[in-house]
Amino acid sequence: MDLGLRDKVAVISGGSIGIGLAVAKGFAAEGANVVITARNTERLEAAREEIASAGKVKVLTVASDVATAEGVDAIVAAVEKEFGGADILLNNAGSGSNETIMEAPDEKWQAYWDLHVMAAVRLARGLVPSMKKRGGGVILNNASICASQPLWYEPIYNVTKAALVMLSKTMSTEFVKDNIRVNAVNCGFVLTPDWIKTAKQLTADSGGDWQGYIDNLAKENAPIGRFASPEEVANFFVFLCSDRASYSVGSTYFIDGGMLKTV
Repeated sequence: MDLGLRDKVAVISGGSIGIGLAVAKGFAAEGANVVITARNTERLEAAREEIASAGKVKVLTVASDVATAEGVDAIVAAVEKEFGGADILLNNAGSGSNETIMEAPDEKWQAYWDLHVMAAVRLARGLVPSMKKRGGGVILNNASICASQPLWYEPIYNVTKAALVMLSKTMSTEFVKDNIRVNAVNCGFVLTPDWIKTAKQLTADSGGDWQGYIDNLAKENAPIGRFASPEEVANFFVFLCSDRASYSVGSTYFIDGGMLKTV
């Protein structure tokens, strides 16, 4: 199936690892040019090679911190210089948290707000003008099932991801008049390096069996009984950014192995 992505320009924050990298490879396989951003230069270069092997496309890497206004400005400038703008934006950069509301300082709340919410706001402000000039585009925000069904140990993550879902909805109503579609995805358990990091933190005081923790977590919470691979969810992300999903506007999609407990 031709997804209509050939020669499009897709910008992916947090694109050097995990879901972002898997989506970038999916875009490349469909013939889209890819811009990936992250803070770690070595990871970016390694990711560039993986993406280039998935398709004969241009791959631009931008080492930058999307949680800062300066970092977003650098990304937008690089995209404009190399491609003259973008057709697709995947706001994917993010990280799990581990705290209590009573103990977490203001600085931690602010850091996650900047990473999960303001990065998406700023990247949209920077790239939407070029999408309009190119006739339209797609913005997809990677939120989390925790936006609707929170986990007990990461209240800051839960709150900021819920805000990202609402941002997606309000973006969609503002941008659709310019033929720019906006949606959000709430993933369940996906076996990313960030999840492994979190599992190791949570099991550090009880023997360090992070793999057992992961397995039990999936069996207890997801009817499918396992974590997804990044590639499994990336297939859905790529589809939502394609011409085949042209009537999808302002929705939030759950890809969670049946984990959501409500209808």
